Amino acid sequence: MESSDVDLDLQRSVHAVLRELSARAPALPSNQGMWRWSLHKKVERDPAKGPALVRILLRELEEAESEDARHVIIPLLHTLMYVLTKATGITEELHRRTYAFCTRLLTLPAPYCTIALDCAIRLKTETAVPGTLYQRLVIAEQNLTSELYPYRERVFLFVDPELVPPSVCSALLLEIEAAQGQQTPEACMRHVVSHALQAALGEACQAGVLQRKLQTSSRRALERYFHAVVAAVEQMASEPSPSREGHLERLEEIYCSLLGPEAAARGRCGGEPPQDRLPSIPLPSPHITFHLWTNEEQLWKELVLFLRPQSQLRLSADLEALDLQGLLPDREMARASMLSTDSGIERDLPWGADEPPTPGSPEVERARLKRKGGIKKRVWPPDILMPSSWDGPPGLHQRTGRPSGDRGLLPGVSRLHTARVLVLGDDRMLGRLARAYHSLRKRETQKFCLTPRLSLQLYYIPVLASEKPTASRHSELGELAAFLGRADPWYESIVNTLCPAIHKLAEMPLSLDTSQTVDPFILDAITYYVRMGTQPIYFQIYAVKIFLSDLSQDPAEDIFLTELKVKIQDSKFPRESLAPRRRGVAEGPGAELSIRYQKALLSHRTREVTVSLRATGLVLKTLPAGDTEVSGPTHCPPTAAPDADHTCLNVSVTEVVKTSNLAGRSFSTVTNTFRSANVQIQSQDQRLLTLLLDKDSCRAYRDVARFEVAPCPEPCAGAQKSKVLGLSSHQEEIERTRAKAKPLRMPINTFSGIVQ
Repeated sequence: MESSDVDLDLQRSVHAVLRELSARAPALPSNQGMWRWSLHKKVERDPAKGPALVRILLRELEEAESEDARHVIIPLLHTLMYVLTKATGITEELHRRTYAFCTRLLTLPAPYCTIALDCAIRLKTETAVPGTLYQRLVIAEQNLTSELYPYRERVFLFVDPELVPPSVCSALLLEIEAAQGQQTPEACMRHVVSHALQAALGEACQAGVLQRKLQTSSRRALERYFHAVVAAVEQMASEPSPSREGHLERLEEIYCSLLGPEAAARGRCGGEPPQDRLPSIPLPSPHITFHLWTNEEQLWKELVLFLRPQSQLRLSADLEALDLQGLLPDREMARASMLSTDSGIERDLPWGADEPPTPGSPEVERARLKRKGGIKKRVWPPDILMPSSWDGPPGLHQRTGRPSGDRGLLPGVSRLHTARVLVLGDDRMLGRLARAYHSLRKRETQKFCLTPRLSLQLYYIPVLASEKPTASRHSELGELAAFLGRADPWYESIVNTLCPAIHKLAEMPLSLDTSQTVDPFILDAITYYVRMGTQPIYFQIYAVKIFLSDLSQDPAEDIFLTELKVKIQDSKFPRESLAPRRRGVAEGPGAELSIRYQKALLSHRTREVTVSLRATGLVLKTLPAGDTEVSGPTHCPPTAAPDADHTCLNVSVTEVVKTSNLAGRSFSTVTNTFRSANVQIQSQDQRLLTLLLDKDSCRAYRDVARFEVAPCPEPCAGAQKSKVLGLSSHQEEIERTRAKAKPLRMPINTFSGIVQ
């Protein structure tokens, strides 16, 4: 195919993506997301098309900038960066043009400037040291051993079999296993070496000869070449002024040692016949582990096991202090009691007296509760208070983006491990994830061992019921997915369109033959989402305190993310627990409710409202209902996070209206809606309430007399901070008050976040 034909074909594909973004109602919704995937596949199958696609995307971005068509800037920029990461043969001039474009976007508001800054930092290193982005991505995602780049990433895919059909679970598991079965560590190391040499040497690299040589190399020789290439790339990227020429010289030495000086010289002089097509260097999909969701503690356990060193059978000293309930046998966690004759002061104890007996020892068998030598002051691991004492580099250099011990560190990227938690399901699954996230944050304030060394990223792909495919994305169980699609059009195009494709995959006959190379569309879309979806949207978690009709029971506490639904029960209070019934209260449908709430005002002033009415039900929603409310104050990034008073609930009350006429009394219903920061609701007559959290029938509370809803605060953050810093009692109370005022929000990653 001639160059003009290639450019024309790529141009048509790019314009198809732009039309999909501009159309309010696409003609073929089932084809959404396919244009982006087919565009990347064209470059993957023919790497020579990479530079042409970069020029086309850059030209479209510059045109969108001049026309102020901001709705296409972020999707095109993500597509361009994905191509730059995978492609070879990109000239320095194209890199510099892309870098200059990103610097011009820094004058725009968020999220454009945020995404542009991230791209500019990565492009500056890639321009001087080609192949850096590809190498770091493969090393981190495939857990390849490298002392110079010790970062690790893993994708945890959680599916609840109660909410997702078993056929979907089996189909996804088989597709992941089929794709990752060919991604051996040796293959990934060959890809890294080939990509680095081709990106640096360009046309002087004999790609076909190089790949054949690597295929026949032994494991030891392959590891030697791999570590040599990684050292050359990372050492050059860490220099204050990295030189593209110096990087080329170092990789030429590795290239000559790999092929021999004569073969390398023939390649530079053009002695070999030109190849019809460059061999493809695939970008392996990330390491994905498949998990069936069982309970909210599972997330914590999987993250702890992810941090466990692979070369050690036991956890490190500070990780052994974690509360690993469910990971250890019950007999090892047994406690026994014995009479203590010591003074209770730690310094009076003999050496080793406070050490617990080993599991299975005679001391454990003789007694069931052992006292560990009186009160013992908690000693925090030194690496928690001083991150610079960690084993290995503490962070990424602010300019080069590589691990470094210098002072110029990027905030928030000092963690060596990144856990990308991806959940599939509907709003019920997100409610269960919110409970797990709240439990994890609560444990973290007590143990404080995950945060310093783990970056937690949350992702969501809606998988709804397949009974009504045309309306499944807008059904009652897909409200949060619809909100994300309105906030981020690229999320709507890439992620929200996966639901029909996933159900179609589940209906296809299973193929156990993994020897054939396939193009898994769903896995590629998931990979693109977890790699490029870096901008979170924060969702307020709400706490509900439930008072039951049985006064002997303590109030129950729970949380919800999207919705709390209130129904009126037919059962009534026990008569002995009731106050005398008020006169003038007529019997009718529903129940007499007392509602007290703090009204959400634009002035953010506090205004308490108390009303009494008869209603047949209530619905408390946390998501805005219309497109115009997407950028409202309910969901904001932490840089502009409002106070707890600014968050609001959308409360819909189905009120009973009594009318009297000649025929007698009649009742009708009308729906009233108001916005509130918090609300307290109590039944005034004998009717009890049923609460349903996050539309989940497994999270229902019956026989409720009263309940209170308010934004969920960060759990125990003030007490934790005072413990670590050693504050006085007065300062401790101030810090605890400040921490309680900070609401807990759960982030879900998208491509752009909320576009203001």
